[in-house]
Amino acid sequence: MDTLRRIDRDAERWLLLVFYVMLVITMAIEVLRREIFSYSSIWGEEIVRYSFIYLAWIGAAAAVKERAHIRIDVVMHYIGPRPKALLYIFGDLVMFVVAIIALYWSFEAVHVSAKFGSVTDGLRISKVWFLMAVPTGFALMIWRLLQSFLRDLKSLRDGTPVFEGDKLFD
Repeated sequence: MDTLRRIDRDAERWLLLVFYVMLVITMAIEVLRREIFSYSSIWGEEIVRYSFIYLAWIGAAAAVKERAHIRIDVVMHYIGPRPKALLYIFGDLVMFVVAIIALYWSFEAVHVSAKFGSVTDGLRISKVWFLMAVPTGFALMIWRLLQSFLRDLKSLRDGTPVFEGDKLFD
């Protein structure tokens, strides 16, 4: 059980670290190759591109978990804990519906790619692996939205302040 808690707590952080390191190292190698040897590869550009795509979608799920998405919260400063919890629950429900729809439609691109066997130009790897970034990101977002929804319901029930995430500016 402790392992599952650690995965739940740190999964996005570790995945983001892996993709970021892969992106930076590959980009550094490609810049050196281009500047020193006047040669670059297609596969390096693809690794950087697809690492960035995974970074974006996994980062979106991490932002949902930490409530770090950009939002205008001027109204939140003037309302009590109960209406604040209700507003956050409403926002989570709206985002949940959007994420479910997006998850459903994102599998269409994956299905078409798998059906026709499309591969990347440089790596010659099935594009399914890279197109799965979108459904993976939305599935993680749905999981984090469910956790957020349950956390907010508990705050609403107990009358405690709702989790608002870290503030960028105060």
